[in-house]
Amino acid sequence: MTTVIVGANGQLGRALQKQFPDAVALGRAELDVTDAAAVRNYAWDGVDVVLNAAAWTAVDAAEDPANRVAVRAANVDAVGSLARAAQGVGATLVHISSEYVFDGRHAGPIPEDLPPSPLSVYGQSKADGDAEASRVPEHYLVRTTWVVGEGGNFVRTMASLADRGISPTVVDDQVGRPTFTADLSAGIAHLLRTSAPYGTYNLTNRGEPASWADVAAAVFAARGRSADDVARVSTAEYFAGKTGIAPRPLNSVLDLSKIAAAGFTPRDWRTALAEYIASGL
Repeated sequence: MTTVIVGANGQLGRALQKQFPDAVALGRAELDVTDAAAVRNYAWDGVDVVLNAAAWTAVDAAEDPANRVAVRAANVDAVGSLARAAQGVGATLVHISSEYVFDGRHAGPIPEDLPPSPLSVYGQSKADGDAEASRVPEHYLVRTTWVVGEGGNFVRTMASLADRGISPTVVDDQVGRPTFTADLSAGIAHLLRTSAPYGTYNLTNRGEPASWADVAAAVFAARGRSADDVARVSTAEYFAGKTGIAPRPLNSVLDLSKIAAAGFTPRDWRTALAEYIASGL
């Protein structure tokens, strides 16, 4: 099986390279997916799987009207280009989505088939990109949350603050589960390896849902600081008076029953967090 990873230099892209060591890894320098002609002219013949880990992920910056074209280019138009390329050679497209396609008002874990209801420019772009990916008959749309891997992320930021003696204020009313890229990439490999039915799958780490403040407190405890050194605040209070902020879904908990039924069980997020921190971040 010939696999191509696009967006190979991001957090997930790096994990996918480890999970698929024989894959062709394309960063932006090798293939700018926002360049429709470049995608169209790439040598796709013989490619069996396209793993799309490329995306605009700067949620707040997406709200800036000056960035709207670039956001759509990365999260919508590029997905359409990759979808056409994959379909043209009969390849399977694996596309990564986000809980930001929902408004966070659903009561309980969010199922795969809940209609999109994005609150933000970023969320709308991801929802529109999902529609593009879904045009490919052989596709896996993998929806995830709170990604932690090799690169800048919330856990590394909190660990740095803890080590420097800083006590942060963190929101405690946005609830979800961190997703470690090792588990996310392993779940993607499982879907492909087992030829699971095509379609949408929620894929995060499992375990008791937590707020961002809970995750920060767990990081602080792991670094030898008191969990009480993390002050807690509501999202409304945290962003009061700030401009250019994207609305956040308060419920980011995804229902994992479908991926479990497909035979994949990710680690509990607290176990994954402990191992991530022990590995030196």
